[in-house]
Amino acid sequence: MNSKKILSIASDHGGFDLKCELIKTLSPKFEFIDEGPSDKSSVDYPDYAAKVCRDVNEKKCDLGVLICTSGIGMSIAANKVRGIRAALCLSEDAGKFSRLHNNANVICFGAKYLEPSDAAKILEIFASTEFEGGRHERRVNKFMSFENC
Repeated sequence: MNSKKILSIASDHGGFDLKCELIKTLSPKFEFIDEGPSDKSSVDYPDYAAKVCRDVNEKKCDLGVLICTSGIGMSIAANKVRGIRAALCLSEDAGKFSRLHNNANVICFGAKYLEPSDAAKILEIFASTEFEGGRHERRVNKFMSFENC
């Protein structure tokens, strides 16, 4: 039985090196579905955000990981997808609380702002933190209801 969490991961050209480094560094702890790209050629990040979000919504993975230069474009694109709660995390604390209080199911990284070792630590924390529920569940349900507006 495989007890590793499955992470769907993608980037654009600006996040390609960080994506490859995270897969290399964290493969002993996580199973990765690499949704691309396969090289550093220029691509449109929304296409890759859609692939990871589809994997999350279809439960092909436990959580999603998206990387672009700033992390902002990926987080905006991902949050347009019904059912996705994407959080741009540039610190360990943000990684923890995005799961603990907001039940984020996709983490976004800005390759411009993070060393690979820091991104790996943040991702480990994100993936190992469970949603606290309680009063936070009520709040998450409220903002998820905005999808119906």
